Amino acid sequence: MTARTTAAMWEAKANPGGGDALVAWVRTVALPSLDGAPGLERVEVFRNAENRVVVISLWTGEPSGLPDPPTHLVARPPHIWDFEQVPR
Repeated sequence: MTARTTAAMWEAKANPGGGDALVAWVRTVALPSLDGAPGLERVEVFRNAENRVVVISLWTGEPSGLPDPPTHLVARPPHIWDFEQVPR
């Protein structure tokens, strides 16, 4: 039996013009909070032109959450979803 893989998706919308600051917070605070978390396989960070930042982490087992960003960096609270891998 193979281990279950879960993709945890965290998406936040930065305040206007604040995309760089939100990415910097993700790099210096959010990602280090996952260091050494059991079951963490991989983490990737993406952004788009509308100041949205997405963190996708792959886990075997239960994912750990990211901390909440400071309210001055975001236009609204982050959206968080967990997805279970579906066999092909």
